[in-house]
Amino acid sequence: MVPSVLVILAEGFEEVEAITPIDLLRRSGAKVTVASLDTLTVKGAHGIVIHADTTLASCKKKSFDCVVLPGGGQGSKNLAASFEVLEKVIETAQSGVIAAICAAPAVVLGKTGLLDGKRVTGYPGTEETCPGLVLENESFIVDGSLVTGQGPGAAMPFSLALIGVLFDQRTQEAIAEQLQYKG
Repeated sequence: MVPSVLVILAEGFEEVEAITPIDLLRRSGAKVTVASLDTLTVKGAHGIVIHADTTLASCKKKSFDCVVLPGGGQGSKNLAASFEVLEKVIETAQSGVIAAICAAPAVVLGKTGLLDGKRVTGYPGTEETCPGLVLENESFIVDGSLVTGQGPGAAMPFSLALIGVLFDQRTQEAIAEQLQYKG
């Protein structure tokens, strides 16, 4: 069965952290839906505009195997301010995978209770938004059905780790080889 993945974008998202998982997951064969909070065009932190496939409101009644939350300071704040985002994350976490990178683990997931008892990484300093959270200094961490990444430089290994969780190690290695990734 092909995993279905929802990548949620909000104004100010970190472009590398959004495009890398979208690209690698699609290469792996996952059915990836890119959703925005409101309008279909979303401007990233560095002025790159992405045209989303749909809006999050249109995905309300659909279930996904995985939700991916790109970081970016303002993008993460905008995601965290959306009740619909938090609702979709909590709903998906019941039986699926949650992946967040950079500021998103602390700023967004910190509001859901999903980090309790989990090993987590994220952008240094963002743990201050989530009392009691300790971020580990690793590029990515897989803890059960939670995948977290540290920042833009970790986008590739974070995405490959997510492929390993959603598919298997063989698929993960095949995509890494295809991209000539030696990390």
